[in-house]
Amino acid sequence: MTSSDSVRSTAHGIRRHLRQVLLSSALVAAALFSPVAASPAIADSVTVGQTFLASGLDPAEGSTGWALVTHGIAEQLFRVSRDGEVVPNLAVSAEEQEDGSWLVELASDRFFSDGTLVTAPLVADALNRTSDANASARATAGRLTFAALDDATLRVTSEKPTPILPSILAEWAFPVYLKTNGAPLFTGPFAVETFEAGTAIEMVPNAFYEGADERPDVTIRRIADGQSLALAFASGEIDMAFNLPVETLSMFEGRDDQTVMSFPVAYQYMMWMNTRAPALSDVRVRRAIDLAINRDDLVAAARAGQPATGAFAAAYPFAADGPLPYDPTAAARLLDQAGWTMGDRGVREKDGETLELVLWAYPQRPDLVTFQPVVRAALADLGIAVTTQVTESPSEVAGSGDFDLFLWAKHTAPAGDPGFFLSLFFETDAARNYSGWSDPSYDATIAELRTAADPETRRALARRAQELIAEGAPVSFLVTPKWHVGLSERVAGYEPWGSDYYVIRPDFGTSQQP
Repeated sequence: MTSSDSVRSTAHGIRRHLRQVLLSSALVAAALFSPVAASPAIADSVTVGQTFLASGLDPAEGSTGWALVTHGIAEQLFRVSRDGEVVPNLAVSAEEQEDGSWLVELASDRFFSDGTLVTAPLVADALNRTSDANASARATAGRLTFAALDDATLRVTSEKPTPILPSILAEWAFPVYLKTNGAPLFTGPFAVETFEAGTAIEMVPNAFYEGADERPDVTIRRIADGQSLALAFASGEIDMAFNLPVETLSMFEGRDDQTVMSFPVAYQYMMWMNTRAPALSDVRVRRAIDLAINRDDLVAAARAGQPATGAFAAAYPFAADGPLPYDPTAAARLLDQAGWTMGDRGVREKDGETLELVLWAYPQRPDLVTFQPVVRAALADLGIAVTTQVTESPSEVAGSGDFDLFLWAKHTAPAGDPGFFLSLFFETDAARNYSGWSDPSYDATIAELRTAADPETRRALARRAQELIAEGAPVSFLVTPKWHVGLSERVAGYEPWGSDYYVIRPDFGTSQQP
């Protein structure tokens, strides 16, 4: 056993002993002073069911950093508050310098889960590795370089000048971690005990995070689809079911031991259009598809949410004005102009080819699967034949470019700023430009946004970028959703916020839940 393992084992043993003392005290007090024995304020363990789970423990890989933050395992230097503001977390401040670099001061009392103090050299070592390895970390300001000036101070320089470094450091690509010979260690309120890829994560409170003895052990189980998630919650197998399908909510009406909370999220549901596909390479076809979709029908199918106005939820100051147009007549006219005429079988044809497309979705976001027949029917009315596919590996399919249309869910402003999403998914050479779209005017607009410091200027540029996306139609923005979380009595005080970016927080499963 290494010295780190020894420290961790001792700390966990102390924590478990203290928790048993607290639980025993609570039970004795309930028996002595209550006519009916009450449940203890501190649960011993909680099981969470979700349709998504971190694919690994290396934050430099893909979107793993996002998953580790949402699981309560990892943290960044800055975070987004309940009110949507970027606030210090592992850092206490960030100040821009005359040369365009930034000085970041670290908090003095934060630790990794083995008791190692968070210091500037360790942070620089980790985040430089992430900046090199993960294209998402380079989306907003190019590559960031971290240098430790002393144990408490980082100098951060960016490949492209940025006035919003704290917001960038709150992006999901930048969790802080300690490299080890095995799995990395993190600073969040929970530490990984065991990890089974694709199945479950067993977590214990991070003994070096304030309030550890108030927290339960937490198991996160990946449950492949929304229906199975609802059944697991109904049977009592899990204490929290995150993102229940709307059609299952009636199962829990009138139950005293289970409740469902519905809450608006800053996600956008959208549909990528692959501009490299022969039919979809014509902007008139893409615009026709966008015009043919009645977003009110999608809201009705989900029985929650509101029609999207653009790339961002309407509550953001940089959101586009709505509503987005629905005009099947204009859509048909565009297809006629593109040479796709209606054939005898009710399917459009051109040069002997029929207009047939494949529409993909993934079950981790149940609403997207619900949307598939609605979109298929709308496009069938237009003369486009659509077949549907569902994949458990959406990033692989989207990244391969082997699709026509792809229903997608994304938190488009995870750090409270429009730049990350607009850069990462739509610039010509962007790492996640799934649609393959390219527009020099758009790239120039994002270049301006990248260096704009004035908030109103940033808002105006973000709206201009959305106008250019609407003109090029590489994507259809569809719905700003509302989600549903099932809660047992053990976590009855839980209040969801931050979409799914901060699902498991320091107050999770404790008497301190709001």
